Amino acid sequence: MRLTGINAYKKGNLKQDIANADPHRLTLMLMQGALDRLAYAKGAIERKEFESKSELLSRVTAIFMNLRDTIDLEVGGELSQNLYSLYDYMIDQIGKAHIENSLEPIDEVIHLFSPIRDAWVQIPQSAKDDAYQMKLQNNEVV
Repeated sequence: MRLTGINAYKKGNLKQDIANADPHRLTLMLMQGALDRLAYAKGAIERKEFESKSELLSRVTAIFMNLRDTIDLEVGGELSQNLYSLYDYMIDQIGKAHIENSLEPIDEVIHLFSPIRDAWVQIPQSAKDDAYQMKLQNNEVV
């Protein structure tokens, strides 16, 4: 019974964090959520909790699709194209893990995605502010 209260408290905090987050922070929250769910999915596969595994991997897939679909391919050039392709590959690997109940594809996705998340964390505040201001200016022009 106590766990339900703790989970409700966590959900309340998450909603507050989302409401107060800037776009950079929201992206970081999605990235961390994907890594957390990948770890939970590994545990679900090991415990043969296939319903839980399915839900977790579906959520990771949705997160990766969202991250992939927000890449501005016109602005980022080759780097954006490569990142888009990498997200496609990771989505395919998650599908493989789901179908085969295999840990190896999940481990590979974690190995590929962790450096992306780590790099995102290290973006200097000045660069985040500049990007946000540029986005505001571009939205005013449109």
